[in-house]
Amino acid sequence: MSAHRFQRVAALLAAAIVLSACAVQLPATPPAAGDETAATPAAAVEATTEDSAGEATVAADVAPAIACDGQPTPAQTEGPYYTPNPPQRASLIEEGVVGDAITLTGYVLDTECRPIAGAVVDFWQADGAGVYDNEGYRLRGYTLTDDAGRYVMETVVPGEYPGRTPHIHVKVQPPGGAVLTSQMYFPDAAANARDGIFNPALILDLQETADGPTGVMNFIVAP
Repeated sequence: MSAHRFQRVAALLAAAIVLSACAVQLPATPPAAGDETAATPAAAVEATTEDSAGEATVAADVAPAIACDGQPTPAQTEGPYYTPNPPQRASLIEEGVVGDAITLTGYVLDTECRPIAGAVVDFWQADGAGVYDNEGYRLRGYTLTDDAGRYVMETVVPGEYPGRTPHIHVKVQPPGGAVLTSQMYFPDAAANARDGIFNPALILDLQETADGPTGVMNFIVAP
């Protein structure tokens, strides 16, 4: 082999080595749709992104999914202590009210699991000693759901009284719709087992938050 031809071959080999070292590795082929893990309806949906270091972080502006099976919330008796025309308020707690504070929250949805804005959510209950105010509007009042269909009401944990386990009465009415009358119950209340009206489907999901105890219940109303 001539010296000139040998130099050309050597140059080509050197170029090939440089190109190999600089090659960009392609990302792995994404899994097929059938290989992805399906999320459960009640689970919170977390969207992730990658920061500059390539670590996954939860997107702050993504709300959790709302648990909804499309089945209307069971109706229950109104009972003898409802007072019409209650005031609109954000809290039922006022001076002199007996009981431990709790925040009630959740969503009002239709049977297609779509949030309903502007729904009336009307509460009335006994105080922590199991006593109703039947002369005024203490521990009585309503709020409206926001644009996302969410309601929030501050109140106290009611006490039991003869024949009834601790419970909170509620009426839910979508704009122009029918009224759902129901009740909310507390898990592990000793009197649940001996209350003939108690329905385990209406137990609050109790959670501890930075703002204190919270009871969560979504209401699904028929059109």
